[in-house]
Amino acid sequence: MTVGSISPANERQKQLLAALESPDVDVVGAFGPSGTGKSFLTCLYGVKVVNEGRYSRFVVVRPLVDVSSGKRYTAVELGDLFFDIASSYLYDLTAGVLGEESVRKLLDEGRIVLADPSFLFGRTFDKSLVLLDDAQHVPPEVVHEALLRIGNASKLVIAGDPVFQAESANNGAALAREILLGQERTFVVDFGIRDIVRPGAKRAFKLALEAKIRSRNLSDEEKKLSSLIHAHAPDAQIVTVVDLRPFKEKHVVKTAPDAIVISKENYLGRLIGKGGERINKIEEESGLSVRGVELTLDLKQLVVAMHPVGWIRKHVNDADVVGVNLEVEVDSENFGAFVGQKGVFVRFLDDVLRSLLGIGLRAKSVETKGKEEKGRESKRKARK
Repeated sequence: MTVGSISPANERQKQLLAALESPDVDVVGAFGPSGTGKSFLTCLYGVKVVNEGRYSRFVVVRPLVDVSSGKRYTAVELGDLFFDIASSYLYDLTAGVLGEESVRKLLDEGRIVLADPSFLFGRTFDKSLVLLDDAQHVPPEVVHEALLRIGNASKLVIAGDPVFQAESANNGAALAREILLGQERTFVVDFGIRDIVRPGAKRAFKLALEAKIRSRNLSDEEKKLSSLIHAHAPDAQIVTVVDLRPFKEKHVVKTAPDAIVISKENYLGRLIGKGGERINKIEEESGLSVRGVELTLDLKQLVVAMHPVGWIRKHVNDADVVGVNLEVEVDSENFGAFVGQKGVFVRFLDDVLRSLLGIGLRAKSVETKGKEEKGRESKRKARK
């Protein structure tokens, strides 16, 4: 399936387009990091279907937020400027695929409608495709109102980042996702880090990740360890230090490291030192077992660095953000070792990640593909 000249770039985008096309889906949720194509594909699709007459209107409901202050502005405050800025968003989003004049014509004809999320009360959208975008910047009441406004022969799309661009846990995107999961005639697509396709978005996401980690307040013990690290590895570019001992004590987990040191990418070697001399000195003087890890978009490395079972790293296949959790894929044969007795290891990791990143952890058992085939091939080679 394509939208104009655009083909889906990955499986998640295919799922989103399929949900937009499906006559059995009335509400679509598209959640995940910026740059994954949620708004881009929906807007292209919206223009396409109003041009084809399948919907009479494509309604874009989007908050206008000041990046520096976080303040959300309404059409009453900004007047025509609100709609000028909202129009620019559409022009920028569809640039290179649709000409500005094409979008402007649809706006002038009322086939594309820009709506202020603060003033949805009393409206009804019949035969319309409605996009509530950047839902993480609207309060939960707006999500409820958007759902109420959907009329006959219409479809609602709610898009947003429930974690990394959210101002608080009580945001519209997180609420919308929870509401939509499992509901009839709804479909939720969870985009992850691996689904980011927009140029520059991966770098921006990594910076946002680092900013989120740096925003946490260090305890006195973490400050002491940070000072010690700076003394022995002043060029290591440390992002943060996490004292795991309170979490270990809470969950009665003895074999995890006492502390995790997160460095910028390509600086872990400076923390470790030649032959491990630097980190050995840090451990000796602090009396703690310390493990270092680089901050990259491969969050699997962070999980295995904290895990109480050292060898489990060989059996963790992947980790990516799914909704408000980090979903970790583990070989089915070693799933029990990852989870721990009665799930204690998962609860430990979940607690740490919520403190560090504001996301939980969910473990997923996966079959090791091709394992039996590889075994048979090895036996054949041995016989030869």
